[in-house]
Amino acid sequence: MQVEEAPHDPAVPFSSRPPICAPESRPWLLVTAILASALGFIDGTVVAVALPSIRETLGATLPQAQWVTNAYLLLLCALILTGGTLADRFGLARVFGSGIALFVLASLGCAAAPTPGVLILARAVQGFGAALMVPGSLALVSRAYPREERGRAIGTWAAASALTTAIGPIVGGLALSLGPEMWRWIFAVNLPLGGLALLLLFRHARVGTGLAGVPVDGTGAVLATLGLLLLAWGLTLAGRPGSYWPLWSLAGLAIFALFLRHEARVRDPMLPLDLFRHPVFAAANLLSFFLYFALSTMLFFLPMYVVPLWPVNELEATAAFAPQSVFLATLSRPVGAWADRHGPRGPIALGAALVACGDTLVAWTAPQMDFWGHTLPAMALAGLGMALVVAPLSAAVMGAAEESRTGAASGVNNAVSRMSGLVAVALLGAVAAMAYRAAGGPLDFGVPAEGAEAAHRAASLVAFRWVVGIAAGLAALASVTALLGLRRAETTTPA
Repeated sequence: MQVEEAPHDPAVPFSSRPPICAPESRPWLLVTAILASALGFIDGTVVAVALPSIRETLGATLPQAQWVTNAYLLLLCALILTGGTLADRFGLARVFGSGIALFVLASLGCAAAPTPGVLILARAVQGFGAALMVPGSLALVSRAYPREERGRAIGTWAAASALTTAIGPIVGGLALSLGPEMWRWIFAVNLPLGGLALLLLFRHARVGTGLAGVPVDGTGAVLATLGLLLLAWGLTLAGRPGSYWPLWSLAGLAIFALFLRHEARVRDPMLPLDLFRHPVFAAANLLSFFLYFALSTMLFFLPMYVVPLWPVNELEATAAFAPQSVFLATLSRPVGAWADRHGPRGPIALGAALVACGDTLVAWTAPQMDFWGHTLPAMALAGLGMALVVAPLSAAVMGAAEESRTGAASGVNNAVSRMSGLVAVALLGAVAAMAYRAAGGPLDFGVPAEGAEAAHRAASLVAFRWVVGIAAGLAALASVTALLGLRRAETTTPA
């Protein structure tokens, strides 16, 4: 890796500091950013599809399966804002590279995990690495390209990231269809991808010394992590006799309240709460929470329900999420352009309503167990809805913030979206378990039927319909929030 000739000067505006690479190295850093994005995007979908196999081979319970997902989301959503600050403080290339390296090492730990506990710990480390890696991906593209070329480069990054996101689950599903233990390879494949990204970064990026005056909100990071951890732990235990889950949940809420109080008083907060004074920004983040809650619910529970109980293997199950990636890759640009001209309220409200309709159809047609005839078309409808939402929602979030604070606004919205996934998996896992037991389920939700097959299938259907119904309701609430809360966004110029 090259070394910059001079350290960053905090007095020099960010845009006028030395570029992070030579002009001829820009395409290579674009490839680096795409590879890093692929690591994070593919991981979420493929791990969700692999959870039935992970549960089978490691003997994991439903709460342990929830924490395979939530350990990753917990560290990611709690520290993602700190990751951007660390990049400013210690240098973008250095922190971004550290995140990739940590993510890859943790992936190897996941691949070799002998027990659910070890896998959960490795997933938490993965989330820490992702918190350093994810914010740096787009920042790397922005720093590498001048303003007049940045839009095209970001478009290439977004399209390539969507393509890799679509291909990754297919490759992962193909591997999983070869045997239950093949789930380990979906983590091991991160080694060549991450290794190539690090090689390109070290060869073409210049190491910045960072800004000595940029403060890191360590207290905020600790409070956010601890509060979300206790909240998620309490929600995961909800309904279990003797678990004291209300106390855990209340303790998590209390600590998270302390976090918000700290953020309101500290000079340089990781979560700038004053952004929420803008009604459009507040509404956009509220509907983001509702909508990504619904998306995370389907991503976690659909494979866990259909793979063990339907005549559907892991490769086929990945097809449920392929339409969304295709629609995002093909429609994001024209929908974003339309929102620039007419405002984001219409496409967001319509898209969220389509997500609600798609999720409702999944729950309604579940008794037929017809994946290709019913479930896939319903998921395609929901995927079309998400494609109508993503670009206009980004425009609404950015347009509600001053130009100098668009990075902070984007980071807050990203953190809100990740936190909704954490809460969705924790809370609805408990809902699924309680609904399964109330329906007389003899085993555990999300496991293959072994004896008492009819009772297990019936109880699993009841639990699945409960969680998907909640997801559909929150997607509908996101549509209403867009209609009522984004009225003023139509007069706001998106950044």
